[in-house]
Amino acid sequence: MRANFRMHRLFVEARLHAGGEVTASKEQANHLANVLRLADQAEILVFNGIDGEWKARLSFPTKKRLVLTMTDRARSQPPAPDLVYCFAPLKVGRLDYMVQKAVEMGAGILQPVFTHHTQLHRVKVERLQANAVEAAQQCGVLAVPAVREPVKLKPLLDAWPSDRTLIFCDEGARTQNPLDTLKRLDGARFALLVGPEGGFSEEERTLLSAHANVMPIPLGPRILRADTAAVAAMAVLQATIGDWH
Repeated sequence: MRANFRMHRLFVEARLHAGGEVTASKEQANHLANVLRLADQAEILVFNGIDGEWKARLSFPTKKRLVLTMTDRARSQPPAPDLVYCFAPLKVGRLDYMVQKAVEMGAGILQPVFTHHTQLHRVKVERLQANAVEAAQQCGVLAVPAVREPVKLKPLLDAWPSDRTLIFCDEGARTQNPLDTLKRLDGARFALLVGPEGGFSEEERTLLSAHANVMPIPLGPRILRADTAAVAAMAVLQATIGDWH
């Protein structure tokens, strides 16, 4: 069933079931009552990333308390996306954008990776998770990706699982077309790694090239900004070996 974009969507952490009640947080109650001006008995859609999407009816037991009562399930919970998205953090505004687009493009796990040329050296995981939730609310996504704690590139590669191929965007690739390379991975589990604005250092490129489960791909003849490369790469992956085909 397709998402209903005519109704407001709200993410909650509580478990959802028919007749269940959830008390909105102070921020959620303010947004629903004072910003959207929803009245008593108005309906919204509620999801938690586990139990699907539910229609919920608003009620105001007190002036300061807003309760959501689940009525009917609107959509069942789909399987969690299997795409792991690894990325070098960018400056804050563009990092927010990149996280939001990753959610829209079907990432299942968001993994910040510190590289030699990373511009941002401190990452607030809570902010990234809030951006992921906001993107899911706006775009009808039911499976909210988990944001992992940041890790440096070498430890990431040292612990990389043998059953998943890490695809990294290589601006130095000899070819311009990623399709032939990706077709060889059809049916395999994979992850995407997008580097920082300055690209990977020579040491990092050597580490990546020497790893048995790492595969480089090009993204065409143009040099792309990191946030543009992330969206382009996820689109190519989903269209060729991901959940678009």
